[in-house]
Amino acid sequence: MKIAVITGASSGMGREFVRQAGYFYRSLDEIWVIARRKERLESLRKECRVPLRIFDGDLLKKQVYRQYHSGLKEKKPDIRMLVNAAGFGKSGTFSEIASEDKKLQPDMIDLNCRALTRMIQLSLPRMSKGSRIINLASAAAFCPQNGFAVYAATKAYVLSLSRALSSELRSRGIIVTAVCPGPVDTEFFQVSGELTDPLKKLTMAKAPAVVHKALKDSRKRREVSVYGASMKAARIGARLLPHRLILRAEELL
Repeated sequence: MKIAVITGASSGMGREFVRQAGYFYRSLDEIWVIARRKERLESLRKECRVPLRIFDGDLLKKQVYRQYHSGLKEKKPDIRMLVNAAGFGKSGTFSEIASEDKKLQPDMIDLNCRALTRMIQLSLPRMSKGSRIINLASAAAFCPQNGFAVYAATKAYVLSLSRALSSELRSRGIIVTAVCPGPVDTEFFQVSGELTDPLKKLTMAKAPAVVHKALKDSRKRREVSVYGASMKAARIGARLLPHRLILRAEELL
């Protein structure tokens, strides 16, 4: 049985990957979706051309991993694609966020980094030549960010891990792509805080377009997928300019 596995599938980028995965891999037998909101996953079932197997649970808790591991042992699927789309961010200074809720930043690290790592660890034994791992990073991974310190750091981890895995798994024929968009029009900002920067609002992308490019870049075996000219320019700028100057410029804006 050939499957795709997609976390964070109940909304945003994860949901869009579910919608498009069946067109990217036309031989899929099932898509295994993981998210907390079961009712949304059930609704998504009606939109998808490929049968869904639902694992409803919180990736910050152990139970959903047990269910997923049991499913792998029972069905012994051929995982053709793993998409790690679960994650969240919160804007504000480190101290502001900590004073609001001391669990927020540790949970951000656990979901954005630990959960993603654990899903790869559980899934890799069921992957083979031609399988793909797509990890949702962010343009925030390119350099540290004032007011988004922990989120940017978690996404730098995702980008670094993805590039290293791409190198390590090349001999097995497994392709790893880190997706690094700028702002995307999803529910992300309901949690992180509304976007107020006029420039970021101007560069806001639509989820279907970002996901379509990510799947195309994965097919082309690219290690990093960056959507839009402005984010490509930001990536180059982060390479060329000292990060302390970028951080200083952010302070002045």
